[in-house]
Amino acid sequence: MPAESTPDAIADEDTAATGPRRGARGRRRKPRGKGRTALLVAAWTAGGILLLGGTGAGILYFKLNGNLRTVDIDAALGGHRPAKADNGSENILVLGSDTRSGGNKKLGGGTDDGSARSDTAMVVHLYKGHKKAAVVSIPRDTLIDRPECTDSKGTAHPAAPGVMFNSAYSTGGAACAVKTVESISGVRMDHYIEVDFSGFQKLVDDLGGVQVTTTKDIADRDSHLDLKAGEHTLDGRQALGLVRTRHGVGDGSDLGRIQLQQAFVKALVAQVKQLGVLTSPTKLVNLADTATKTVTTDSDLGSVKNLASFASGLKNISSSHMNMVTVPVQYDPANPNRVLLQKDNAHLVWDALKHDRPIPASLTKGSASGQAKDVVRSA
Repeated sequence: MPAESTPDAIADEDTAATGPRRGARGRRRKPRGKGRTALLVAAWTAGGILLLGGTGAGILYFKLNGNLRTVDIDAALGGHRPAKADNGSENILVLGSDTRSGGNKKLGGGTDDGSARSDTAMVVHLYKGHKKAAVVSIPRDTLIDRPECTDSKGTAHPAAPGVMFNSAYSTGGAACAVKTVESISGVRMDHYIEVDFSGFQKLVDDLGGVQVTTTKDIADRDSHLDLKAGEHTLDGRQALGLVRTRHGVGDGSDLGRIQLQQAFVKALVAQVKQLGVLTSPTKLVNLADTATKTVTTDSDLGSVKNLASFASGLKNISSSHMNMVTVPVQYDPANPNRVLLQKDNAHLVWDALKHDRPIPASLTKGSASGQAKDVVRSA
């Protein structure tokens, strides 16, 4: 389903909630059914393999251009948005999309209801000079006040208090997701990149796999993953299982899954830099074809030329220059399967991005975590 679509809000507990759930107490229970998270690829990973577009390679260039899907965020949201930063920094909202149809149904399981979900959200902040980046994950289970928004088809959606963060995408697609992130952060999203998880699997396979080291055994039959502690070269299906696993390691929460996803993104960025894909024209063409079929972007990035130009400015960012955190949250006392923003610390995290400053480590100390940190590392 294209990002421009506006699927109905989903009532399923493991997807988007229509309101805060109250009354559940005690231990966190394991989620029901298969993990329905989408896959993410850092913005520059998808873009960086498109550099061929800059060569003007005729038919191939137009083919890649035709693969891209776009959504006009500016037209949908209008002028009621945070001001653009004037300090040389940029902010990109990266979402993972998970539809329940076609190839995604086979990969993810569940009912083919034609809907789309976004269970992975990262705000990528590129510091002035584009040599360092901060990545802030927003848990899908965070209860927020969703603002009124208009989707890319012009349909207005009313505000909704106390709903899960990922209900924004389920309700109004990419435009409502961007509006919600800007509402809770006060930070302007300069770009939008969405990654479809069925394409993600092929992208990893086209790369020849991604090397990681696991410090603990990870076994999760729901995400079809069984890894012993040690070094692994993950193929696409294993990578998909790793970033979808929820109760295979850690405390069984979405926060633990985020920690695994963040570690995998770092390993993926390191892998792309080491492969030297530009030395292999065949590999480059395959990667570019897969990547352009996998991503949806905002209109400003919606051509191979623009995406390649954007990516070329990110080539100096290595995994060691990426600070990856989760916005500070605490478990909801009324429902341990939901989290609430730690408003003061969360505000300071967003304020640091707004002013192009590093995020102090002290802001995330004491935040709820999934107990899966350092389970996955770059090999």
